[in-house]
Amino acid sequence: MPQPQIELLPLAALTPYARNARTHSAEQLAQLVASLREFGFTNPVLIDADGGIIAGHGRVLAAQQVGMTEVPCLRLGHLTETQKRAYIIADNQLALNADWDEELLAAEVRALVAADFDMFVMGFDDADDIRQLDEEMTQLKEKQESLRPIRWTRILISIPTDFAGRIEEAVDAIKQAGAEVDYAGN
Repeated sequence: MPQPQIELLPLAALTPYARNARTHSAEQLAQLVASLREFGFTNPVLIDADGGIIAGHGRVLAAQQVGMTEVPCLRLGHLTETQKRAYIIADNQLALNADWDEELLAAEVRALVAADFDMFVMGFDDADDIRQLDEEMTQLKEKQESLRPIRWTRILISIPTDFAGRIEEAVDAIKQAGAEVDYAGN
């Protein structure tokens, strides 16, 4: 299979997939436009052999709104019809399945806010998104601090044999909770 090459194609030569299940709200389209203006067209549109859009419908709409006449495209002519249909969904769904490292994200966002960078360009709706992220990070940090290991001291306790069963149950419960227990019940 030959290496795909990026081609600069006229928007008029591209055909949106009629059954594209991914939608773009006016607000999200405005974010794409803002991102395009800030960063340029950085991610080529994926197309089939005939110019049918496989991935990049939103970017094409944003390009039209800013008056672009051509966009970079990557032709995936090797995909079967079934593969194209599957990839149109996979391209969106796989991105949704990713998670954030909340701590790193919060640090990056804080730095960008401090640099007075426009968060809308990155897909954040407004300051409430940033505040919510900050609150979630604070809660996570508090939870992590509450889970810090507790230091224990070894002790030797002598108990009557009729209590041994209760102690063994308690030790089992402590072990099931994840604590290390060194217990010799004789």
